[in-house]
Amino acid sequence: MAVFTEVPEHEAGELVRKLGLGELRELRGIPGGIENTNYFLVTEKDGQPGDYVLTVFERLSFEQLPFYLYLMKHLAQRGIPVPEPHAAPSSVRADNADGELLHKLCGKPAAVVDKLRGRSELAPTAAHCAAVGEMLARMHLAARSYPRQQPHLRGLAWWNETVPVVLPYADAAQAALLKSELAFQNHVAAGSAYAALPRGPIHADLFRDNVMFEQGRLTGFFDFYFAGVDSWLFDLAVCLNDWCIDQASGAHDPDLASAFIAAYAGVRPLAAAERQLLPAMLRAAALRFWISRLWDFHLPREAALLQPHDPAHFERVLRQRIAQPLALG
Repeated sequence: MAVFTEVPEHEAGELVRKLGLGELRELRGIPGGIENTNYFLVTEKDGQPGDYVLTVFERLSFEQLPFYLYLMKHLAQRGIPVPEPHAAPSSVRADNADGELLHKLCGKPAAVVDKLRGRSELAPTAAHCAAVGEMLARMHLAARSYPRQQPHLRGLAWWNETVPVVLPYADAAQAALLKSELAFQNHVAAGSAYAALPRGPIHADLFRDNVMFEQGRLTGFFDFYFAGVDSWLFDLAVCLNDWCIDQASGAHDPDLASAFIAAYAGVRPLAAAERQLLPAMLRAAALRFWISRLWDFHLPREAALLQPHDPAHFERVLRQRIAQPLALG
C-alpha cells in the first residue's frame, strides 16, 4: 500500500471507464504497507458516487495474479464479505462468466475492487476476535470449492530461501534463533501430523488492519495478495499472533485467543492434527513475519510513502511462543 508507481489520472480514468464504473472524480494514494501500490478511487456514474480501490502489483506477476483475484470473486459470490474485483463488461464470455479481472496500468498488472465500509479495529475485544474467527472458518469452508491451485508463496520454501539473505543483518542471538527455528519448522513439516493437516486456500495475512468493522459488525476481509493453498491451521495461527496478543510484549492474551478459537471451531471443528500442531504453527507464523520484516526493513525498495514495519515485533512474538506455548485443552 505504499506508492511505488505514480499513476496518471488520465490512465486511471481510462481504466474506470473501461470497467463501466463511470467517470473518475478522485485518485488518492494510500500510505502504509510495503507490497503494492494502492489508490482510492472515487467515481461518478449516473449521478451516483462509487468508491473503489485500485491496486498496481509490484511483485506478483500476470501469471500469478488470477489465483488471488478469482479467489476473491469466488468468496464474494458465496457470501464472504471481501472486495469484489471488477471486469470489463466486454470481457465476459461463455467460458469465463466472471470476465477478465486482471488489467494493465503503467505497464504493470492492476485490479480494481470495491472499497469496504468501516474501519480497522486496532484494539480488538473478545467480541471482535470471535467475529473474525467465525468468518475465517466460513471463508475456509467457502474456498474448498475454488478450483484454482497456487502454493502459498511466503511458505516454508520461501523461508528457506530468505533466511540466508537476512542473516547478515541479524546479531548473533537473532541469527541463532532464526537458524534453530527454521530447522524446527523443517522438521515439523516432514512429520505425519503436518501431512494430515486440512488444507485449502488461505488468506495468510489477516492482521487487524486487513479487516473492517462498522458499528461493531464485521464488514469485510481484504488484501488477499499473500493468499495461497496451505494449511488452514497456519491461517488461524497468523490471526492468533496478531489479534490475540499484547502488542507491546508479544505475549499471548488467553481471553482473546479463547474467543477466537471457540468461534472458529464452532463453524469448523479442529482436527486432531491441528490441535496437536497449534503451538508449532504459532511459531511458524511468527517466524514467517519476522523473516519478511527483516527482509523489507534491511532490503527496502524505493517508494513514495513507504513505511516498513519493525522486525523486532515478531522476534518478540516468536520468543514468547517458544517460551510459553499455547495448547488446546
